[in-house]
Amino acid sequence: MRLSRFFIDAPLSLGEHELPEAQAHYIGRVLRMNAGDAVQLFDGSGQEYLGQLLEVGKKSVRVGLDQALSGQPDSPLHIHLGQGLSRGERMDWAIQKATELGVNAITPIVSERCEVRLKDERADKRLAHWRQVAISACEQCGRSSLPTIHAPVTLAEWLKATDADLKLVLHPVAEPLISHAKPARLAFLIGPEGGLSEVEVEQANAAGFQAARLGPRVLRTETAPVVALSVAQQLWGDF
Repeated sequence: MRLSRFFIDAPLSLGEHELPEAQAHYIGRVLRMNAGDAVQLFDGSGQEYLGQLLEVGKKSVRVGLDQALSGQPDSPLHIHLGQGLSRGERMDWAIQKATELGVNAITPIVSERCEVRLKDERADKRLAHWRQVAISACEQCGRSSLPTIHAPVTLAEWLKATDADLKLVLHPVAEPLISHAKPARLAFLIGPEGGLSEVEVEQANAAGFQAARLGPRVLRTETAPVVALSVAQQLWGDF
């Protein structure tokens, strides 16, 4: 039977802990777990903890942690993904798969052809939602650290602030990824559903981004990060 694994948004250590309300509700009311069930918890620090549920109530859950483990190490390749903002499920998919593929940071990018515009209150809700998507992906894939999900910014803001050894913007007319030297820190720029405009590609080039392609076919906005990150991890990371 698979060991249940949960992220806890609070520092963990050996001993007894009362879990935060959200996790307590999920474990007790949704999963209907019982006292004595084994669990594995992590807090994003890179450490994992084994233990068992001690008490499971309607509103509270206590757990006893009796073994600390070294968590799954991050890839040696640090990747910051600038992902063009797209509609609900497509953005969720991109964040989920990027997390599974070891990305370290994700910034949603507002660009010329974005079909989504977020006002402040809605942006806060989407940011919290995207963080939960990443947390669920970490719980599923065994990852011990969480990627940083930044608030949406304009393309110009992201280009100005991004620092990496190698900066790449995906473009169908360019050299393949394999033509680039191995970086320690990589920044990927991927356009929204309508793609980046030629002016935006030129802006990226002016900011030090080099054009790179993944093959002869044009990929959808939610497919591109999966392929790009997989190829990057195979060439320079931990695949």
